Amino acid sequence: MSFEVAEAVLPAVLQEARARAAAQGLPYAGGVAPRQAWELLRTGQALLVDVRSAEELKFVGHVPGSLHVAWATGTALTRNPRFVRELEARLARDGGKDATVLLLCRSGKRSALAAEAAARAGFGNVYNVLEGFEGEIDAHGQRGHGDGWRFHGLPWVQD
Repeated sequence: MSFEVAEAVLPAVLQEARARAAAQGLPYAGGVAPRQAWELLRTGQALLVDVRSAEELKFVGHVPGSLHVAWATGTALTRNPRFVRELEARLARDGGKDATVLLLCRSGKRSALAAEAAARAGFGNVYNVLEGFEGEIDAHGQRGHGDGWRFHGLPWVQD
């Protein structure tokens, strides 16, 4: 896939993500680490869209200022067939398909799938937040002890 965004206008971290994505053959713009994602969000250079279920946001926590469009819904995580349409609607006032969008899920896996779907739908500047909100499961069967948004001490709130 070719991206229409001029490299000169992208922050260096996104240029690097694009280069890695191209080398890996990813269909979307690439992945960024949680701290990089926070800096892009904090400085207004990107929007953060949490693709976890509404239940996850409510009971596990979420990033202040993030938008929400579920990739999958319910406790069974049933794929949301309206994901792309809902993403388009949510971003309509913020640049639409040209917006710089960071997608976040629990571990970075669902958000990678969501980034692929968004790229196929014409979003040219969509990135996956690596490690996700909670990170990978460790040797003790727990998340959040080695990686992820919360592990890095980045801002989050819980209802």
